[in-house]
Amino acid sequence: SGSGVGGGSATSGPGTGSLPRWQLALAVGAPLLLGAGALYLWSRQRRRRETGARGDSGGLKRNSERKTPEGRASPAPGSGHPDGPGTHLEMNSLDRAQAAKNKGNKYFKAGKYEQAIQCYTEAISLCPTEKNVDLSTFYQNRAAAFEQLQKWKEVAQDCTKAVELNPKYVKALFRRAKAHEKLDNKKECLEDVTAVCILEGFQNQQSMLLADKVLKLLGKEKAKEKYKNREPLMPSPQFIKSYFSSFTDDIISQPMLKGEKSDEDKDKEGEALEVKENSGYLKAKQYMEEENYDKIISECSKEIDAQGKYMAEALLLRATFYLLIGNANAAKPDLDKVISLQEANVKLRANALIKRGSMYMQQQQPLLSTQDFNMAADIDPQNADVYHHRGQLKILLDQVEEAVADFDECIRLRPESALAQAQKCFALYRQAYTGNNSSQIQAAMKGFEEVIKKFPRCAEGYALYAQALTDQQQFGKADEMYDKCINLEPDNATTYVHKGLLQLQWKQDLDKGLELISKAIEIDNKCDFAYETMGTIEVQRGNMEKAIDMFNKAINLAKSEMEMAHLYSLCDAAHAQTEVAKKYGLKPPTL
Repeated sequence: SGSGVGGGSATSGPGTGSLPRWQLALAVGAPLLLGAGALYLWSRQRRRRETGARGDSGGLKRNSERKTPEGRASPAPGSGHPDGPGTHLEMNSLDRAQAAKNKGNKYFKAGKYEQAIQCYTEAISLCPTEKNVDLSTFYQNRAAAFEQLQKWKEVAQDCTKAVELNPKYVKALFRRAKAHEKLDNKKECLEDVTAVCILEGFQNQQSMLLADKVLKLLGKEKAKEKYKNREPLMPSPQFIKSYFSSFTDDIISQPMLKGEKSDEDKDKEGEALEVKENSGYLKAKQYMEEENYDKIISECSKEIDAQGKYMAEALLLRATFYLLIGNANAAKPDLDKVISLQEANVKLRANALIKRGSMYMQQQQPLLSTQDFNMAADIDPQNADVYHHRGQLKILLDQVEEAVADFDECIRLRPESALAQAQKCFALYRQAYTGNNSSQIQAAMKGFEEVIKKFPRCAEGYALYAQALTDQQQFGKADEMYDKCINLEPDNATTYVHKGLLQLQWKQDLDKGLELISKAIEIDNKCDFAYETMGTIEVQRGNMEKAIDMFNKAINLAKSEMEMAHLYSLCDAAHAQTEVAKKYGLKPPTL
């Protein structure tokens, strides 16, 4: 998106281990860490304030699963004072219920779950109906025994009873969430686990991991369906130009040569004009220079159908525009064909391999992707684009040393490549940051200074440096870098989004942040990153409906199924919070 590697999931904080990325993100403003559950970020500064977690519904300290049932071995102290007629009898029935439950607990601990269930059932039938908390515990214990027997339907039913009696009963909600997961009721599972996360003040890793898992599954499912039937959409001219500028050894994106152009004034040659008129490919190139992108695919198709002189170029240009409008299925056969054309210019074949490799990466097929990049390097070892794009792939795969080696090769072949130098610095910075090595971090930061000094006109250098500075909490300097970026590329919407996020992280200035992100949308109303960020901020402010609207806008603009899945996860998380707020009167703290 013109935001290079730094614009996606390429950066993740130190020591992140296997935790979901959203759990580690800051309250807002960590776009590089936002994963599926970016919406569960409320908890950061206000651990457990307003979360309503209390009494028996706690379970906050436990990270390991609790297998034993609960409930005291005897009635609560002081609960045996007769206050009036009938109390003695009632205590007796509660005592008897507690005794049945205690017997059930012994069977449970001995692994005799059928007998335990009988005892809990007896406790339920003996318990006075107004003793809500005790009764809810008996139901929850019976659910725990059903869980051991993998009777998920019964687990869910008993947990529902327990929650009806004691609405903020975390243990019953979480057990029901797990039962819903087993029964493949993803929406219900998500609602329960969202309530648990809020009630626990986001302290329990287990419930957060389940939330992350179910959000990802829901996102994937919905994206698969939506992506199949989506309307192809041409990105903004700014995005298209930015995409083509990431290739320099690429024949199809070079301006037309003199011989190809029909020079109106002195076009006496006739022949050049003839070629121009008959060649769909040359017409497509003309449209490209005029930024008339919608006509390119059909002109290329004319060249291909006529099996014209520029057939290989037309196939590659058509494939490239299919990729740009998000139609990977149509792009693939064209790319396959170019790659297999032994007689075609090797630069065309290498470019097709880079694009197919990037497509595989978007489809989460890193092995096929790596194969394509390696083949491109084999057939065209002097092609700097191959190493530049493979370096970005390696960063996404967390193979930082290999990424640095690729950027080095790109720089060796093209010493003036500012982009490769900036991305090499970013890779070195990530390596140092992940390894928590402060001297290497300093060295990487110095490297950025050298790059921006040597290449003061490379906007990407400032943008990547700004992201590293933000990580290092050097907010003022990061802000200056984004300003330099904007001066060089006033129409790059992504930079405004990053600058907007910085205002939130730095000064918690929501208004300024939103103003900058609105500016990004004004510049490029197809900037999905801007809508996604706006949605995340609206979640922080507690405006769930507005957030969902923003995420839906981003979904319609998403360029790959993977991005779409991530956005659906955000949308589902916001929706679940709305439902939970209604059902339990719970609201997470807002900014």
